[in-house]
Amino acid sequence: MTDDLLHSPVHHRHVELGARMAEFGGWEMPIQYRGVVEEHTAVRESVGLFDVSHLGNVEVVGPGASQFVNGCFTNDLDRIGTGQAQYTLCCDDATGGVVDDLIVYQGQIGAEHGDDLHLVPNAANAQEVVRRLRAAAPAGVDVLDQHRDFAILAVQGPKSAAVLDTVGLGVDLDYMAFTQRTWADGRVVICRTGYTGEHGYELVAPAGSAAALWDELLAAVTSYGGQPCGLGARDTLRTEMGYPLHGQDLSLGITPVQARCGWAVGWSKPAFWGRDVLVAERESGPARLLWGLRAEDRGIPRPHMTVRDGDGTEVGEVTSGTFSPSLRIGIGLALLDRTISDGDAVTVDVRGRPSTMRVVKPPFVPTHVK
Repeated sequence: MTDDLLHSPVHHRHVELGARMAEFGGWEMPIQYRGVVEEHTAVRESVGLFDVSHLGNVEVVGPGASQFVNGCFTNDLDRIGTGQAQYTLCCDDATGGVVDDLIVYQGQIGAEHGDDLHLVPNAANAQEVVRRLRAAAPAGVDVLDQHRDFAILAVQGPKSAAVLDTVGLGVDLDYMAFTQRTWADGRVVICRTGYTGEHGYELVAPAGSAAALWDELLAAVTSYGGQPCGLGARDTLRTEMGYPLHGQDLSLGITPVQARCGWAVGWSKPAFWGRDVLVAERESGPARLLWGLRAEDRGIPRPHMTVRDGDGTEVGEVTSGTFSPSLRIGIGLALLDRTISDGDAVTVDVRGRPSTMRVVKPPFVPTHVK
């Protein structure tokens, strides 16, 4: 590890627990504690606690903040109201490629103006999102980078609601809604969001109280048979859902249309970054689309592996791939030519050996987020 990596407000807790640490988006974060499969299974069957404080925390404040952001990002903020969150994309205006995918919280609780927003971008892209917003912001709208001020802890799994009840933070929230609760003389924002496909919550807490909150949550999680989970399990969980990861399934070279994220685009909006390019691509049809791959043998797909059709013609590339702890087989996501259809058999070059895989539409396992 290098000394210039950022550390979560609960970094020392991970070290004390013996977590295997690694660099992730400029942060030193826990990859696993007891093991990816065990942590993955805990989330699917009981509950897991994640530290995702590497995610960005950005506030866009001032009169007209909501209108400004709505003219930048793809999704339509008019679809949601105060106290709701929305998945959206920040695209490059010239190419339509994805700068980042992020969550926008509408009407940030405790804000001075009713249309203030809280954004949670990915760690590696937060600074670029901030830069682009600041360059475009009108007078009176400020873009505040607050990634050092908050921690984000995720409680995910079928027993996640019971965990929050146990620590006095029980809430009744619809999916993609959020609210504020008082904890340890401070504010905790509780969001019904997550990246695992299970019922769960993400808690945004002041950095100073994050370690104490982690301790109470972890005690409750373990009492329900759960455990702390690293980013390795978070990746296998999201892959089973078919959730895209920026830098692999989404990027400046991969548009929302290609990645099947058109549902997160407000096509009727008059303006957002990349609109003209994306509308044209949608109308003409993209040259490639993101599909799921399900192994029919012992092969495990990994990013950048070549995909071929039944004739041996190269038809695409794996973007994400892993061993599925739930299914006990290899699964992945791949950008494939438009000639490929649901149910087709393809071959993936797994370290020089051909592996037969079936093209499918994710998720690979049932989702329980709602």
